[in-house]
Amino acid sequence: MKDYYEILGLKKGASAEEIKSAYRKLALQWHPDRNKSAESAEKFKEINKAYETLADPKKKEMYDQYGPDMYQRAGGGSAAGANSYRQGPFNYTYTNYSDQNSPFDFDTEGMNDPFEIFEQFFGFRSPFSGQQQAKRRQIYQITLTFEEAVKGVDKEVKIDKETKKIKIPAGVDDGMRIRFSDFDLLLQVRTHQYFKRDGQNIYLEKDISYPLAALGGVVDVPTIDGSVRLKIRPGTQNGATVRLKGQGVAYPNTSNKGDQYVVYKVKVPEKLSSKAKKLLEELTHEL
Repeated sequence: MKDYYEILGLKKGASAEEIKSAYRKLALQWHPDRNKSAESAEKFKEINKAYETLADPKKKEMYDQYGPDMYQRAGGGSAAGANSYRQGPFNYTYTNYSDQNSPFDFDTEGMNDPFEIFEQFFGFRSPFSGQQQAKRRQIYQITLTFEEAVKGVDKEVKIDKETKKIKIPAGVDDGMRIRFSDFDLLLQVRTHQYFKRDGQNIYLEKDISYPLAALGGVVDVPTIDGSVRLKIRPGTQNGATVRLKGQGVAYPNTSNKGDQYVVYKVKVPEKLSSKAKKLLEELTHEL
């Protein structure tokens, strides 16, 4: 059995906050509805099992004492209060998370399956969801601009003829569903004029002139937090991509952010003056 600390990329004795932060990051990375690799389902199950143990102080204390074989020492059984079920080819054991242990700051009231939290956080159901269903809830839809979804916003929403002020966290995406105490809010996000979003990453196509691509220089590039100046290397090819680390969208209710990718599109002029044409011909002979 793999070491749970190793699974979460942590050292033994990691704090509760470090465990929670590592779980958030890995759960986002390996959720099978976002990660299409063959190993994602097994990896996602492994991450959740590790978090289930290390997020619970009593289980963590026992794990720190006995190590990975703690369940075998207990006679091969699962932890007290846990429930087992089979979903597809996987056997899985879970306990009902409380708000205190949940890594996501959304209401989990009425959930029979702890993985239903992914429906409200990611906008889709976990492939490991239990077979029990929470009672049917009222669902309301709200439309956000791209900027509102990225930055977060306070919105007034009419719920059962009553106007309520709802706080939308930064980083939500189209199709996400946020669970409140007595209703769910389905988010619809408008597209942006030039930013393209993929999860928490931002993509931007930036046109640059042929001379700038050939000779190099500096160009202003917009980001969701303002404009930045990037250096163009001489000989930049069409489709070359630059990564701006941490310039993407925030993960909801965390300080972590995705990245922005700038894809250069070299514009070749359709018409050339006789002088420009002559210069290019001379350049061709020199190459």
